Amino acid sequence: MQASFRDKFWIFCIILLASCKGVTDDGNKKTFNINLDQGLTSMDPAFARNQNAIWMTNQIFNGLLQVDSNLQAVACIAKKWQVSSDALTYTFNLRNDVYFHDDPIFENGKGRKVVASDFAYSFYRLIDPKVASSGGWIFSDKVKDEHSFIVLNDSTFQIKLAKPFPPFLNLLTTQYCSVVPKEVVEHYGKDFRSHPVGTGPFKFKYWKEGEILVLLKNENYWEQDKDGTKLPYLDAVKATFITDKQSGFMSFLKKDLDFYYNVDGSYRDDILTKSGKMVSKYKSKFKLTKSPYLCTEYVGILVDTNLALVKKSPLKIKKIRQAINYAIDRDKLIRYLRNGIGIAATSGFVPKGMPGFDSVAVRGYAYNPKLSEKLLVEAGYPQGKGLPEITLNTTTTYKDLIEFIQGELTNIGIKVKIDVSPSASLRDLMSKNSVNFFRGSWLADYADGENFLSMFYSKNKVPNGPNYFAFYNKEFDRLFEQSYYETDSEKRFQLYRKMDQMVMDYSPVVPLFYDQSVVMLQNNISGYNFNALSLMILKEIKKS
Repeated sequence: MQASFRDKFWIFCIILLASCKGVTDDGNKKTFNINLDQGLTSMDPAFARNQNAIWMTNQIFNGLLQVDSNLQAVACIAKKWQVSSDALTYTFNLRNDVYFHDDPIFENGKGRKVVASDFAYSFYRLIDPKVASSGGWIFSDKVKDEHSFIVLNDSTFQIKLAKPFPPFLNLLTTQYCSVVPKEVVEHYGKDFRSHPVGTGPFKFKYWKEGEILVLLKNENYWEQDKDGTKLPYLDAVKATFITDKQSGFMSFLKKDLDFYYNVDGSYRDDILTKSGKMVSKYKSKFKLTKSPYLCTEYVGILVDTNLALVKKSPLKIKKIRQAINYAIDRDKLIRYLRNGIGIAATSGFVPKGMPGFDSVAVRGYAYNPKLSEKLLVEAGYPQGKGLPEITLNTTTTYKDLIEFIQGELTNIGIKVKIDVSPSASLRDLMSKNSVNFFRGSWLADYADGENFLSMFYSKNKVPNGPNYFAFYNKEFDRLFEQSYYETDSEKRFQLYRKMDQMVMDYSPVVPLFYDQSVVMLQNNISGYNFNALSLMILKEIKKS
């Protein structure tokens, strides 16, 4: 019986996939083929917490706003909006031509029009404790309760904030803030994760977990290109789930995939020279593009001298922390360990690619071992003599990077021991301020420098916040809070730069590099949107 069931199941799958228009490039039908090597656990936007979930929900769903290639918040389902003079009330006027995808739960199986109450439901769902969304932080500290989401009429939606938050429009572009239909979500319950119904350019068709995912063109999609042609151009998107990165790359070389993301260390030398250029054998075979990615790789330092861990550590001395910052040749690290992928983080903690980033205005740490040695003398440890060994915590994935830093610090006389832990264990230690010197990275949730500087705000102390450094500074806090009331973007960016400079001067962190994304595309693919959030946008992709 088991064999019979399995046979029937595969016959069903074959029939289903054969009926998916565009799953193969027959005739004029175009399918965009990708691989999701990290798997996929949910297509419910309330749980879009990792890149693959964000990528897929971005094809299926829309929100009030979306980001353009410059990371500016622009119209989506909201065609226009107003912000009150006290920056507490946001009023959105909705389009009247946006419909949910067809689903049997709707009357006659036809998707209905999106109205303001759909947003009130979708947004409250993020903070509803019964849902336990990983996106609860979006609204939890910004609105009072469900009554903060106000339906004025079907086409007018309002949000009342408890306090000003200038990046709020950027926050609304996250996939967590996608609109979902209440009746469909409540019918499928937890199974909505595998039966998503949205308004986006592609609609869900089929998902065999760990093997294949198929999305089809939404023929009723509301967006058009600048020439008035309906989007999307593609007929389908097909994702596979090959977990081995080298096997995935081989599939790309065989042209089974149209897109491949990032270059794994196991085959990096095969694709890129040490300076980050494509090796000659692949030139003209496919397109490779490096672009800024809003992620800062760093080494963190615990600095609150009230903590016993800090009292016993030489890292409590600012000049030693500064000596460490000057001792690391970031360009060498990027060249030899990352084949030129990344930008030396010498201009603060906020990464390149972020609106308001200024490589001149914020003075970070360039490689200067002579100055490191001078600072060690001033700290009372010439050539590191008398300085106790320091433990640097990392995970297996980043051991080579940390060993490089160990070597750089050894060159100026600072002895470093490396402690390797599982990722979850290190995160747990960081979230309790229980580790003194540690490797970390911070990836933008939305395109505003506040997202990075919030790590140094006193009220974001662990375990509920990301201030892993136990950095508490009243002047920093004052500027951070002042930025919430600054509606002029350039003036707010100036405040961000002042805060970033304060962090650099005090040195609770050693920024290593601002990351870059690497996108590989077949030569017949055009229209890919490169953005510093590394958000996959497929509605304008063309495949010739």
